[in-house]
Amino acid sequence: MAHEVVELRVHGVSGATAETLLDHPVVIRVAGDDNAGFYRPRPGFGPDGASGGLRTEAYRWGSLTAGAAVRTLSLLFLLPFMLINLAVWTRPATGGAGGIIGPLCRLIAATLTASYVLSVVGVTVDIVGWQCVPYRPCTHGRGYLSWLRELPLGLRLALLALLPIGALRLLWWIGERSARAFEAFSGPDGQGSAAGGEDRIDRPGFWNDALVVQRLRAIHVAVGLGVLAAILLGAQIHIHPTPVSYVLFVAVWFQLAACVVLLCVPARHAREGPGRGLVDMRGMRTLQRVAIGLTLLALGSTALPFAPDPPRGQLPGHEGAVAALIGVQAGLLGILVVTTLQQRRRSRTAATSWLGGLATPVFATAAVASSYGFAAALVYRVADLLDRGAIPNPARPNPAGGPPLEPPVPYRWAALAGLVAVLLVAAAVVWRIATTRRRRRRLADEIVARDFPDPSPDALPRRVTVRETVARAAVADQFGPIFTIFLVLSLLGVTTVALDLVGIGPAELSRKLADTDGEAATRLALATDVGMYVIGLVALGIVALGLLSYRSEETRRTIAVIWDLGTFWPRTVHPFAPPCYAERAVPELAKRITAMAAQGGVVLSGHSHGSVLTAAALLQLPDTVLPRVALLTHGSPLHRVYARLCPAFLGDGTLYEVGNRIGWRWVNLWRDTDPIGGPIFSAHRPNEPPRVAGPAGAVDRRLRDPRGLTVEPDDTVPPPIHQHWPYHTDEAYPAAVRELAARLDPDAPPPDVRNTSRAS
Repeated sequence: MAHEVVELRVHGVSGATAETLLDHPVVIRVAGDDNAGFYRPRPGFGPDGASGGLRTEAYRWGSLTAGAAVRTLSLLFLLPFMLINLAVWTRPATGGAGGIIGPLCRLIAATLTASYVLSVVGVTVDIVGWQCVPYRPCTHGRGYLSWLRELPLGLRLALLALLPIGALRLLWWIGERSARAFEAFSGPDGQGSAAGGEDRIDRPGFWNDALVVQRLRAIHVAVGLGVLAAILLGAQIHIHPTPVSYVLFVAVWFQLAACVVLLCVPARHAREGPGRGLVDMRGMRTLQRVAIGLTLLALGSTALPFAPDPPRGQLPGHEGAVAALIGVQAGLLGILVVTTLQQRRRSRTAATSWLGGLATPVFATAAVASSYGFAAALVYRVADLLDRGAIPNPARPNPAGGPPLEPPVPYRWAALAGLVAVLLVAAAVVWRIATTRRRRRRLADEIVARDFPDPSPDALPRRVTVRETVARAAVADQFGPIFTIFLVLSLLGVTTVALDLVGIGPAELSRKLADTDGEAATRLALATDVGMYVIGLVALGIVALGLLSYRSEETRRTIAVIWDLGTFWPRTVHPFAPPCYAERAVPELAKRITAMAAQGGVVLSGHSHGSVLTAAALLQLPDTVLPRVALLTHGSPLHRVYARLCPAFLGDGTLYEVGNRIGWRWVNLWRDTDPIGGPIFSAHRPNEPPRVAGPAGAVDRRLRDPRGLTVEPDDTVPPPIHQHWPYHTDEAYPAAVRELAARLDPDAPPPDVRNTSRAS
């Protein structure tokens, strides 16, 4: 059989169509399905894609991350869970297994689930069932609430407690959406890894975490139900204590303690084989049954009739639970910062890592901050609706006849801290852009002067446009200090919640410190009101971005970058995070490459985020396949984003390993105008020698963009500035494909396809 080389194109976050990827009007799917498939030009309809022994094929995986509407919904509801899941993958590279960073992130993830349940309990059981319904002005004209007045207090609270259970099930459903199609995809055995050390991305089974998600899901359901049961039983003990309620309350706390212990146990055990060894799932099912049983008993105990005094103030124990939970989160975040700093000192790549190796606490803190931002906005907006327009606040009297709705004090802290953080971070962003503009323009001038040394007078305006494009492309590299400011502000905000544990809120604190007649308290109350609106506007902004993404390609690409980065890594921390599309894409790519390599050779062409998928797939290929594979990356964020953000898994050492495995048959095309892609090994600044010697120094090839400043004789407009897309239309692209195809080893023994895949 003739030696056939296939150029396999993998698109990036823009989600290009198969027709666009192949530059062909009619294509046919040759493997895969509608979610992720492999396409070739349809024979008989124009050129068939074969040229000089090269055939073209495209892998389209964009449907795995769904459309803009689904992304927006998931970003709004699952953003905190996605951030904490991402945090564990950004730890410093120490050559070890990460120490206690994994357990700390899993514990913080559990507190996010607890926070979510507490916020829904605060709306349904506290604000509606306990505070609003007993007051006729609150239910007047509201048929959907007035019928609750006819129910006994206990039955009313038990009935409303079903809504947090439904909300927990909603999280389960959203996080599980399409997981069967995207995750647990069988793939090649891949490379083995040495015992111990880093949890390497080339490890067999790395992209199969279905059982890990099931285990974590059982634990988080138990946490959510346990928090709900503890709130109900705590309120019951306050109202009408009975021996049964005390026994159930203690049992629930034992259940929550068991969840904490299970979250501290490693999710994988190397002794159980090359896959991910797990704690017996039968034990997880037992835990889940116990949690459901205790919750049903708590609901039944709450629903029993009793005659308490009319409820006043807040639901007993709810505000203390919110404050205590934030205090626990503050302690966990503090330990995480200290642990990360210690590992950063041991890491050789900390100086070149994004945020200097502190990305893990930044993402973890962002997860906590966004969680309480959404919770505060939800509780206060519902309270605002029920008290007919006046935001509840201790510094302002309630309207005549209105119910004294009082959301927990910690949410007022969250509003104030959120307002301060948003204002200061926004100011820091503007300051950073302004202070780096001169330096970015100076570097851009050097680049433009090298590319267009003697421009004609009529080309000067176009030259300025190119310079500004190059300068803007470097803006993203300047935001490291911004995230450090955010980390400090958020940690301070979370830490101050400890004051709420002794019953001190913003208004009360202002009275004690300022010693005024209430003017400072009123101003601070106004600030918290503004903070609530700011948090709500942020949530609306996420929805607006989703709507804009339908019309703006640049906005759609920005949302896609955030989404695809956050959902690239397996869900080993929070089971309700969006599904990991790479758990299908990477093994599927590896399997297809293996099959095509058995018939000839493969030139993998990955654009943007597609280059990350191709590199991950190469690390999963058997040794027998590698001599028949070459790699072409273009617009790649492998070094600019992933090596700096995730140094323990896709750092420089891993990138060198990719090159070594394929014999350095690797070409990377990049442009100075590209805001996402960049060089992988060579220096970025002009007139500098490559940072590395040997074959790695020959990987990066810079493309001039645009090709010229003036209108060419056979055109009517100046050459476009391509920036991030497209690359395959540049004349250097087909030349690189032919070069890599010629460097493949056609005499290498073909791989045995039958032995290169296994069940998950």
